[in-house]
Amino acid sequence: MSIDLSSLSPGELEKLAREIEARKAEVAKQALKKAYADMLEVAKKHGVSFDEVIALHSGKGSKTAPKYANPADPTQTWSGRGRKPAWFIDALAAGKTPEDLEI
Repeated sequence: MSIDLSSLSPGELEKLAREIEARKAEVAKQALKKAYADMLEVAKKHGVSFDEVIALHSGKGSKTAPKYANPADPTQTWSGRGRKPAWFIDALAAGKTPEDLEI
């Protein structure tokens, strides 16, 4: 497909540019819908929901159960993953073992 742009007026070029942008947005939206449908099929094939897959990879969803608790304040817990909380470090420095802090 070839369009002779040199013969178009500024108004016609502007109209064509708007039509192109609208078509690009439409094609992008169709691609997203197709990708979403494909992903739903893959999740279904594996026996999981697509929302579970997204939650797993977005850091959202079910949290890891706490493994340790602060003896001075049992509401402060830690799963054992990530950065050690200050209370955990302080308890170790005071002579506690990680096993002492397990729930």
